[in-house]
Amino acid sequence: MFSHVKDLQFEAKPDAPDAAFARRLQEVLGGKWGEMTVANQYLFQGWNCRLPGKYKDLLLDVGTEEVGHVEMIVTMISRLLDSAPLALSEAVADNPGGGAVYAGSNPAHFIHGGGGALPVDASGVPWNGSYVTASGNLLADFQLNVTAEAQGRLQVARLLNMTDDPGVKQMLRFLLARDTMHQNIWLAAIEQLKEDGLEEMPVPEAFPDSAEFTDEFGYTYLGFSSGVDAAQRRWASGPAPDGRGEFRYDDNPRANAPEPVLPPGDPRLYGTNPDPAGGVVNTVKSRLT
Repeated sequence: MFSHVKDLQFEAKPDAPDAAFARRLQEVLGGKWGEMTVANQYLFQGWNCRLPGKYKDLLLDVGTEEVGHVEMIVTMISRLLDSAPLALSEAVADNPGGGAVYAGSNPAHFIHGGGGALPVDASGVPWNGSYVTASGNLLADFQLNVTAEAQGRLQVARLLNMTDDPGVKQMLRFLLARDTMHQNIWLAAIEQLKEDGLEEMPVPEAFPDSAEFTDEFGYTYLGFSSGVDAAQRRWASGPAPDGRGEFRYDDNPRANAPEPVLPPGDPRLYGTNPDPAGGVVNTVKSRLT
């Protein structure tokens, strides 16, 4: 059960309209790493969580907060679009530089949204449910959640340098602070999962690894670049982070199978098949003859 509190978690009011920046702000609303993605991702992970209690609560708490962030950004975009010029002549009538703002705006904000935000990214690409991952494995999901918060915080930080509006900057600084908290939340949740003995690296821990393949391939760094820079780093020697093996460096990766040779394809698919005499023959012609 959800309820809606009409107050915002933080103020979302610009000092002045800016339709061009409203378009840019759409990225952290409806982009791959935007608030619509993380809100749905955490909620689906929570709804699907088979463990009642703290982990389910954590996912649903953060997911619900992110819905509030969606509302904040939608509100900010709508306010940035207030009194925006709808024609070029209107844009330049009182401001010679208004043409640039008009050119940078998203016409869909007015044609589709009636002067409001849309569930799209900064390029106008609609938000997509395929951005959401809820695998059922909490360690896999929490690690992705760290990445989602890192990518989202990175984009908000970039947006902060694209506006001079004090009101917009204040909201973005708030979102940056919450993204900091959320990155730390998911990192702490990963540690808690391990302390509780529920999950370990590698994911999925419960999968029975083959000792033969793990010994040969599970901890070997394959060096395909010239030089020895990679060979001297943490990932090429010493204990692996999962505590189950030792990294080793292979500076001469070898093929483990011969060149693949595929059999002729089904002639009904009209591919180009090898000629038994050694050349190639187009199966379309061969069938017609």
